[in-house]
Amino acid sequence: MPREVKGLIITRVIVLILIICVPISIFLIYNLVPFTLWYSDDPILTFWVIHLAIPIVFSVSWLFFLILFATRLAESMELFDEKIGVVPSRLKFFYGINAVYILFIFIFPLVTPIVSILSFASFAWRLMTFRKENWEDDTKISFFTKFLMVLFALIPIFCTASIINQYFNISLFLWNRIWVKILPYLFIFSYSLFTALAFGSLIILFSNQGISEYEQIWSETPTKHRFWKVKVFEGILFAFLLYLDLSRYWGIFEYNIINFFYYAGFVIIIFTSLVNYIRGKSKYKGFKGHLVGYFIAAVFIGSNVIFTSSEISELLRVWSLLVSAIIYIVVLFYTFITIE
Repeated sequence: MPREVKGLIITRVIVLILIICVPISIFLIYNLVPFTLWYSDDPILTFWVIHLAIPIVFSVSWLFFLILFATRLAESMELFDEKIGVVPSRLKFFYGINAVYILFIFIFPLVTPIVSILSFASFAWRLMTFRKENWEDDTKISFFTKFLMVLFALIPIFCTASIINQYFNISLFLWNRIWVKILPYLFIFSYSLFTALAFGSLIILFSNQGISEYEQIWSETPTKHRFWKVKVFEGILFAFLLYLDLSRYWGIFEYNIINFFYYAGFVIIIFTSLVNYIRGKSKYKGFKGHLVGYFIAAVFIGSNVIFTSSEISELLRVWSLLVSAIIYIVVLFYTFITIE
């Protein structure tokens, strides 16, 4: 059942946002990354090819792809909850933020040429066959249709070839200009969110219904609405922790009490995950323990409070973020390509 907010289907809204934001991001990338043409030094040609032609071609490709598969993509996101069994319900937003960040910073720019070539070839095929109503297994595609598909595909191939020797500059640019600068804020945001959710888990654990029951009913029954007070508490605590850590990071105030909350959040998530698993296994057949999801989250927050070595701490933080993002991205991609 699709989730709705005031009559709006959330997954459809997300697809609409993608349709709007993807072309904007492509134009920003190709007007900010210092690309040059390997076959010409002419500034006018460089402007027309790099700043106009390439972003237009790649934007049109993504628009065609997103519009063509809009329903499929929305349905994939709706089925996503059923597939991502390793991630507990209460931490899905925490994992999702990491996945979106990795997806748009690293994967999206690199797959764009492939999507563009396939989109232009597909557009040519649909242009030549849209009037055909019945297809048989032995139906042959005309030579002219194949020729037109290759001809259309040459447009994004030319755009990609024009900057192929510098294409990884996109990743370097996004790494140095965006990833490195935003990473501390991503850590702070994730620490605060994770810790707030951990405290919420503890409250639910000692309420009339434990965290194990909460995980099972989250997407299945209206009972979840009984936890709205916990959600409000988590939101307030998240904002408070975010204020404390940002103030410390910016050097405004030294709120070292934030370390207490982080230590407490680390201990709480280990405790609640074990209780959740033991209690859930005893009460539910086919219970999802989410131990992998809890473990990755615990490694992430633990890297901030346990290890004194900055090198080890940084390594664990980055890799726990990457692993959680990869889990989300792989499962979403698998759901997209296998949906009926």
